[in-house]
Amino acid sequence: MARKLANDEGADLQTVELIAALHDVKDFKFTGDEMSGAREARRWLLDQGADPELAELVAANVAGISFKGAGTRTLPLTLEGKCVQDADRLDALGAIGIARCFTYGGSKGRVIHDPSVPVEHHETTTQYLSHQGTSINHFYEKLLLLKDRLNTGSAVKIAEGRHEFMKAYLERFNAEWESFA
Repeated sequence: MARKLANDEGADLQTVELIAALHDVKDFKFTGDEMSGAREARRWLLDQGADPELAELVAANVAGISFKGAGTRTLPLTLEGKCVQDADRLDALGAIGIARCFTYGGSKGRVIHDPSVPVEHHETTTQYLSHQGTSINHFYEKLLLLKDRLNTGSAVKIAEGRHEFMKAYLERFNAEWESFA
């Protein structure tokens, strides 16, 4: 998806591929350190003999790719970083995004749904990382927010259908849930 967006948007494909390949290395969701991925990307590229300017460019973009909470500040990205961020966010939308949401929630022992648990919009990365809400709440806390946080026109077009599919899924889920209540 990052390559497709790069081609559609006229971004440098090699830079997009490097950012895409390295954007989840030492992911902050597992390290708790927002800059661990950027440092590791820079280190790895320099160890491979990459130009220091390229290593810094990739590292700066890696630092800004991930969603870290609805109210957290976002770092500026190059066009190449925007393509990767959009591809990453598109992966979280639609049918595959729904499957990923429940798979991740299950791996963390989260309940699928509990109407007594309120939706929370996180103002800090710490709040986002420590939150143990439900998988259904995750749609409202993150997934349904992504469409309006895309950077490129190409990604917005793709997101529209995926976003609508998720809304329809939630309507159906809630209707079925209510029939059991």
